[in-house]
Amino acid sequence: MNSADFPAPSVAALSFDNAFAHLPPAFYTHLQPTPLRAPYLVGVSEDAAALIGIDPASVQESSFIDLFTGNTIAPGSKPLAAVYSGHQFGNWAGQLGDGRAILLGDLPAVDGTRIELQLKGAGQTPYSRMGDGRAVLRSSIREFLCSEAMAALGIPTTRALCVTGSDQQVHRETLESTAVVTRMAPSFIRFGSFEHWYYNQRHDELKLLADTVIAGFYPELLAQPNPYAALLAEVTRRTAHLMAQWQAVGFMHGVMNTDNMSILGLTLDYGPFGFMEAFDARHICNHTDQQGRYSYQMQPRIGQWNCFALGQALLPLIGNVEDTEAALGDYDAEFAARHDALLHAKLGLSTRQPDDDSLFDAMFALLQAGHVDFTLFFRRLGNLQVANTAADEPLRDLFIERAAFDAWAEQYRMRLRQENSQDAARKLAMNATNPKYVLRNYLAQVAIDKAQQKDFSALATLQQILRHPFDEQPQYEDYADLPPDWASHLEVSCSS
Repeated sequence: MNSADFPAPSVAALSFDNAFAHLPPAFYTHLQPTPLRAPYLVGVSEDAAALIGIDPASVQESSFIDLFTGNTIAPGSKPLAAVYSGHQFGNWAGQLGDGRAILLGDLPAVDGTRIELQLKGAGQTPYSRMGDGRAVLRSSIREFLCSEAMAALGIPTTRALCVTGSDQQVHRETLESTAVVTRMAPSFIRFGSFEHWYYNQRHDELKLLADTVIAGFYPELLAQPNPYAALLAEVTRRTAHLMAQWQAVGFMHGVMNTDNMSILGLTLDYGPFGFMEAFDARHICNHTDQQGRYSYQMQPRIGQWNCFALGQALLPLIGNVEDTEAALGDYDAEFAARHDALLHAKLGLSTRQPDDDSLFDAMFALLQAGHVDFTLFFRRLGNLQVANTAADEPLRDLFIERAAFDAWAEQYRMRLRQENSQDAARKLAMNATNPKYVLRNYLAQVAIDKAQQKDFSALATLQQILRHPFDEQPQYEDYADLPPDWASHLEVSCSS
């Protein structure tokens, strides 16, 4: 079945179920979203809407805006906030939970699966921990844009259906207008969902949660001798691959706590994220992260640390330390293999040679020394020609030390000659791998500044550009340029 075969319902015809609500009451609290005054539509993703067959003509209707702000409740929805726990910045934080997110339920997707819809910023819950349960327009736009941008880049992620706003205000560093972002995923279950039951020594609930996840999302594991060990191994593999994809595109999450790690291997919870600009392996995109735990270079190791935390939580089900360690044991190999494959693709290399690691190491050392723009470097590298150094000039312009670049470029050319690489074919392949457009923080900020004046045109333009990150889109060339000087002063934190 495809979207053309799937009838596009009006919002009034949407009929929710809530599979998570089938779990016992200890897993959640039923509650209603807190309405917002006079909500209005800020942005909508037609691509996300198409996943659940929503009629594009309905997104401007008041019924759509009210439903996805939390002002009305659809039949069958049974809204709830889920409980979970987690490690935050490496420390056990105890009980957390959906402090400002309310799960509406799930809808049928056009591919035959079901997708959960969650309102972030829908008001206080029992897990708000003194917070007001609201999200602000600034952070909601950032999550909306990045969720959809990551999907367009081919990186596993939660999706974002829409953002609605209101003139109602809350206090952060200053007074800010409120907003709600509607998030979509097959499930929002996290590593911390398992940790919650393990650390509370409630193994029956731990088993029920694991059985529910396996039956719903990993049914092929039921045939394994130890399905719980197989679950850990599969989640470890997916997490290793996700970390490799983040590294390859220069994405930094910023808050890789175990409560922000998806049991399905999705990018989850967009807060102080960033895309690498001037390359620095030690870059920290979250200015709250004083120790650099979640810096770019640390992400692969933290992904593994989080898998070990999940393994600890699943230990009572797996049964012994040896099988748990075995399930975790492939992380390094899975990450290395996926990252290696992605680097070969980014450099347009179709074979593997013994000295490739040296070529890659020299490249990253060159980027580090010159703080070269990550996205522009790889995109312009596709224009390099084996027999014509004159074509290097736009790429060379990124470097202060031109001689150092020239030396590496000659090493790269020698490698290309080894496999008789053809310039035109290689460029096509590299341009399909290396995006021209990513969600730079300053681009998001420009859209946010205008949206705060209720001008959503910049948001719509940026959203459209990021739908096709690998296309040239020459009319938007300036969106792919080096960031302006003022962008270096932008900071994002856990409140962003």
